[in-house]
Amino acid sequence: MQIAWKHLNKRAAALDALKDYGSMQFILEHADDDIRVEHEKMESVCSPSFDGMPHVHNPQAGEKRILNGIKEIDVLKERYRQALEYMVWFQLAWDELTKDEQFVLREFYMCDEAQQIDVVYNICDYFHIERSSAYNKKNRALDRLSTLLYGKR
Repeated sequence: MQIAWKHLNKRAAALDALKDYGSMQFILEHADDDIRVEHEKMESVCSPSFDGMPHVHNPQAGEKRILNGIKEIDVLKERYRQALEYMVWFQLAWDELTKDEQFVLREFYMCDEAQQIDVVYNICDYFHIERSSAYNKKNRALDRLSTLLYGKR
């Protein structure tokens, strides 16, 4: 496994981890609701669909619905476990960053609604710096995060 760590593009991996933060947070917040919905689907009676096509009676339809529900719940629980593991791993590195580094990374990579140039101007206004310095701050913060997540280069 040492060879894989040497050839890992740690900066790109840190950037991917930073971009995954929102989806992992969403999974953690909504996993209970998704599991509850799957339980309700398993327990409810399936309503007939009137699409004009003849249907074949399936005596195992209820069992199939329960088995599919169990499989889906297992998938949701595994996603939740992976998201929880990710958040513990990522949060340790994120907490080591300074507030300014967190602000820069949050503005550049965690705000979907803003355009790149607007983000740069926000950072320039916040720190009272010019654009090239804003990009340099971003690069230093991303390098520091990649070092905290994956170790030395």
